[in-house]
Amino acid sequence: MQNTSYHIYINDKHLVVAEAVPKGLQNYQELNVEKPDLNLIYQSVSKPDGKQTFLYLCKNAKTTLRKLSKSIRLIEAAGGLVKNERKEYLVIFRNGLWDLPKGKIEEGEKTQKAAVREVEEECGIKVKKTGRKICKTYHVYRQRNDELALKKTHWYRMKAEGQDKLKPQKEEGITKACWFTREKFSILAENTYPSILDVLDTMGLIKEKEAQL
Repeated sequence: MQNTSYHIYINDKHLVVAEAVPKGLQNYQELNVEKPDLNLIYQSVSKPDGKQTFLYLCKNAKTTLRKLSKSIRLIEAAGGLVKNERKEYLVIFRNGLWDLPKGKIEEGEKTQKAAVREVEEECGIKVKKTGRKICKTYHVYRQRNDELALKKTHWYRMKAEGQDKLKPQKEEGITKACWFTREKFSILAENTYPSILDVLDTMGLIKEKEAQL
């Protein structure tokens, strides 16, 4: 039977929601919380006890994730992994970290259309083709009003041609937009978000060792 699991990043902590202990998961602490509430979990994992990875075992991971999503404000976003005709991939440098273009989904907007819009706005390109969804990523953060929010980001494969003149959207904190060969992802892996590593790992663009950095 397949073990369904989800990964939620909370600051520098890694929460795994699963129906059984995932293969290869090591050096983790199992969470014991009364109910699937991200406010309670945030308090538990934020304690300075040295642990980075936490496991939340449940009977149904999908149902538990849905309950977790309802326990705090849910913000949905969408973005893309864009490939050009030279088999290079579009990356951005935002707020001191390497990233992939993404942004919030507007009210009433379709997820895939939002992903294309955000990629085009943030990098000044035109997406030629949108492919299948890659995955979804999740991370918890504090908003400016100090309330917790869960960002759920939908990621899509995309293609572009003849898009060499990139224009980073500086008002969004993006200082660079450039094309990376697959070999350069080792540079990105050293200074990016864990959720971005998940996207690249799903696509087989980084080695397993790099994905665990």
